Amino acid sequence: QVQVVESGGGLVQPGGSLRLSCVASARLFEFNSMGWYRQAPGKQRELVATITSGGKSTYADSVKGRFTISRDNAKNTIYLQMNSLKPEDTAVYYCNTWPSLDSWGQGTQVIVSS
Repeated sequence: QVQVVESGGGLVQPGGSLRLSCVASARLFEFNSMGWYRQAPGKQRELVATITSGGKSTYADSVKGRFTISRDNAKNTIYLQMNSLKPEDTAVYYCNTWPSLDSWGQGTQVIVSS
C-alpha cells in the first residue's frame, strides 16, 4: 500500500497560489520517480507532473508554466507549487510513484472559486 500524506490544499480565488506537500515513506521515495495526479468531480484521475530521483520534471500541457514540481530527498517530500490557478484546476490532488502504484493516499482538496 502506498504510504504518503498529502497536504496543503484549500479554497483559493482564481489567479491565486497554493503549495501542496507530500511526505512519502523512505522505502517508497528512494530511487523512485514521483508524480502529482488529480481527479476532478466526474472525471478520471490524470497525471499533472512528474519528477525523477535526479530532479528532472515533466508537466501536463494544462499546467505547464503555472505549476512547479520539486522534491527534497532528505525529507522524503515532494511539492507542487501552483500559481495562476484556474477554476478548472479544482480537484483532489494525490501523489504517488510514477508510474503509479495501485493504491492511493487520501489526497488533498483544491477548490478554485471566487
